[in-house]
Amino acid sequence: MHFIDDNIDFEAYERETDAQANVKPASIWMDELIFKLQNPDRTKKVLLPWEQTHGLFAFRPGEVTLWAGQNGHGKTQIVSQVVLSLMGQDEKVVVGSFEMKPGTTLAMMCRMYAGTNPFGPAYQSDAGVQALTDLYKEFGEWTDNRLWVYDRQGTVSANQVLGMARYCAKELGVTHIVIDSLMKCVMGEDDYNGQKSFVDELTALARDNMVHVHLIHHLRKPSKETDIPDKHDTKGSGAITDLVDNLMLVWRNKGKEDDVKAKGRTSTRKDEHDAAILCRKQRNGEDEPTIRLWFDRDSKQFKGDPNDPLMYFRNWPHRETA
Repeated sequence: MHFIDDNIDFEAYERETDAQANVKPASIWMDELIFKLQNPDRTKKVLLPWEQTHGLFAFRPGEVTLWAGQNGHGKTQIVSQVVLSLMGQDEKVVVGSFEMKPGTTLAMMCRMYAGTNPFGPAYQSDAGVQALTDLYKEFGEWTDNRLWVYDRQGTVSANQVLGMARYCAKELGVTHIVIDSLMKCVMGEDDYNGQKSFVDELTALARDNMVHVHLIHHLRKPSKETDIPDKHDTKGSGAITDLVDNLMLVWRNKGKEDDVKAKGRTSTRKDEHDAAILCRKQRNGEDEPTIRLWFDRDSKQFKGDPNDPLMYFRNWPHRETA
């Protein structure tokens, strides 16, 4: 029998064993890379609504996308259109909008879905109200098993939001979780540690449950409202943009709006795009596109080209068929 001396530094050997087990030559991963090269991923890609973006950006399971913009620049509106598109791609979505009542959120989506202005003169008669009623009922039926709304307004705790997200992922099979907005889930704009911790938890939740999280956030007020933002303009902790997988900046072309209001048909800017989504981070993608959009006032939809028809969200891609 041999006795082992208690004076041996076992911890040193534990550290050495850990290094020996986990530090490996890079070449052992080559077979995996070659397999992926020879067997490309053909799983369904989840895309943005606008056809010109389909080869440029995708929503991947296990990722977090930050949607950031100034107040009044349409970030919630654009994300609402993205939600409709996700449903049209057979994805399941939950929306936690802590800045708007569920009825307000759904009224915006109904208008986009119907592709018309419910306040227009054509809908002020009994027949018009009935036509809209039928469209809204159709929308409600279509959303069954596709869309859920977290009925909370005002400030909520980070733990409540994370618990809701886990429940929706595990019990409802939700694949996309929308949180509007980050600042409603932390103590304040200067709570940098709370912001970092919450976003870090969201990235872990997305990865562990293979869902995609859409987090809406505010930008700092610029010196001029016409300024084009960049990723350093997000409010709060700089760790927010470091931790997320994708960063989408929503910008409204206020300069065009002001010029058209002042000059009307003589404006030299009337053909410019009305808004843009500036992708400034796509961790697992090939590109960081700038997506120019034109706004249809009746439907509140954004179009990828001013001559495009309105989107028909039940089909993919969103073109109405005969």
